[in-house]
Amino acid sequence: MFKIKAVLVGLVAPVLMSAQSFTGSIEFKYFTTKDTTINIYNIKDKAVKLDQFGKKTGAVEGSFVFDLAANTIKFVNPKRKVWGEHKSDTPPILKGVCESTKTKNTKTIQGVKCNEFVVKNTEENTVISYWIAGGKYEFFAPLVKLWNRKDKQSIYFNNIKDLPAGAMPMLSEEKQISDGKLVTRLEVTKITKGGVDEAKLAVPADYKKFEQ
Repeated sequence: MFKIKAVLVGLVAPVLMSAQSFTGSIEFKYFTTKDTTINIYNIKDKAVKLDQFGKKTGAVEGSFVFDLAANTIKFVNPKRKVWGEHKSDTPPILKGVCESTKTKNTKTIQGVKCNEFVVKNTEENTVISYWIAGGKYEFFAPLVKLWNRKDKQSIYFNNIKDLPAGAMPMLSEEKQISDGKLVTRLEVTKITKGGVDEAKLAVPADYKKFEQ
């Protein structure tokens, strides 16, 4: 149908520790050596919608609707006005062993203090630094596990030990160990706290279900 790049993707927002889960939108850029995409999460309770925007049109090119209570995912194709059930049962393939470390480094991103977690896998020649904010982003870790993406940013995130409650990376960089070359970068660029229109979390009523 279409490809949507996000992982974590991933990722983030300025927020103080709170018992209340985050409600609002989180915009982030996902950089690879071939492309850069803009993505936005809209979040309310257990409902999350991820939209990917085209660089030229500025319009939504594809979306995923997550129901974290029911553990279901739907894909949405605006161009064809169809939606369908998204399933990803194949487990990701990981070579070698991921070593997770929490460093003493901190960084303020989007107005919030983040701690650095580093995941290294020598056999895959990969190291990823995650600048993580702990707080009320309880949706993020369950979403990453449910989505079961095969990109290294997602896989390595699931291998981080001792994550704080409600953790979410505000910035993450994947590099090659051998030469330090940047492979992918995920960065939160805007966070908007507040109510979310129910229409932004659901499949449009006039879209038809895609039947294979």
